[in-house]
Amino acid sequence: MLDKKVKELINTQVNKEFYSAYLYLDFANYFYDQGLDGFANWYDVQAQEERDHAMMMRQYLIDNGEPIQFLAIDQPDKTYASIEDPLKFGLEHEQYVTSLINTIYAAADDVKDYRTMQFYDWFVKEQLEEEKNAEDILKKYHLFGSDPKGLYALDQELAARTYVAPTVNA
Repeated sequence: MLDKKVKELINTQVNKEFYSAYLYLDFANYFYDQGLDGFANWYDVQAQEERDHAMMMRQYLIDNGEPIQFLAIDQPDKTYASIEDPLKFGLEHEQYVTSLINTIYAAADDVKDYRTMQFYDWFVKEQLEEEKNAEDILKKYHLFGSDPKGLYALDQELAARTYVAPTVNA
């Protein structure tokens, strides 16, 4: 049986991961509208990853005999004045998610819930990758985005991303 606070934080995170998927689909929609299908593809794949994260956490609660409460998922409320905006918002969002994962990890540590800590080790590492990817795309956009040929090349690079399901097992 999970500690009440840990259980609530994980349940909340399940819902926040689904929101992350919505947010990234919103970014993808924007990029499709801009004719940047590679950028859109990158965020479509990102949305699938976020959905998988939610499902992994959901399964962890189920495996621990805990009920899951789905909450309403907020509509993304970002507006985009430029191609750079979703890229900046993506990095900010990943930094926010890192803080949420760290809060769960700290709460599990407070009650010596080593099983939850071990489960969240994967997410701690994943967040490093998520932030780095978001930062790298933003850096590349700053370097190449003002040049149409550079933007085209970056779009082609992002179009090559394919979905790979996570291999961690709760």
